[in-house]
Amino acid sequence: MPRIYVNGADIYYEEKGSGSETVVFAHGLLWSGRMFSRQVDALKNRYRCVTFDFRGQGQSGVTESGYDMDALAEDAASLIRAIGCQPCHFAGLSMGGFIGMRLAICKPDLIRSLILMETSADPESFGNKIRYRVLNLIARRFGLKPVADQVMPIMFGEKFLKDPDRAGERAVWRRRMIANDRIGITRAAQGVIDRRGVYEELHRISVPTLIIVGDQDAATVPAKSERIHARISGSKLVFIPGAGHSSTIEEPETVNTALEDFLRSGMLRH
Repeated sequence: MPRIYVNGADIYYEEKGSGSETVVFAHGLLWSGRMFSRQVDALKNRYRCVTFDFRGQGQSGVTESGYDMDALAEDAASLIRAIGCQPCHFAGLSMGGFIGMRLAICKPDLIRSLILMETSADPESFGNKIRYRVLNLIARRFGLKPVADQVMPIMFGEKFLKDPDRAGERAVWRRRMIANDRIGITRAAQGVIDRRGVYEELHRISVPTLIIVGDQDAATVPAKSERIHARISGSKLVFIPGAGHSSTIEEPETVNTALEDFLRSGMLRH
């Protein structure tokens, strides 16, 4: 599978489908580009779809540094340029959304449209910082397995977690979370915990923007998305019923409908 060396990091990425326009998907903390598999399947017949793993996560390399959100945005920008897909539709979930907003603010020439899922323009709250730092310290020493039961309710909503028919899916994603490199994932988590906010800069985003949030999201509550929506002129806000912090996994069909409607909408016609 393709790999590219950017800014001192070995980045794993995948391409599927074809089309005159490209959708680049940026995953959330603890996961990888695989969290968008259902979206890629839905879009690959009409779009070139690119997923990638941030440094320290998934199948990308672990580095000593470079985990702050601005550095990760530079990684994403370098990847976009290197594979020649600018301007792209950039879809970022949670941490991927932190990156998407930074790209749309500082490198608008790379972005055709912006899709923000379960994300926030604010810094992490004081209470969450304390909680997440404790979990991160445990994970740094012992790996993610001892904290997995505490992390799953952060990442998924009650509907997904309590559905007996989806026990197999939950087990798959729990295993994938635990499989993360202990050092890489805790460095990545620290970058998320310590990130600066970009709320005051959101007015600089001028590309068409879709904001998606699960109505059961406990990690970045829907009010965070409402704040972004109010700040980005002309943006569209869609709530995903029954989804938590990982709507692409929990309610893929509803997310796919929102993506397809947006990508085909008059908002993107020039």
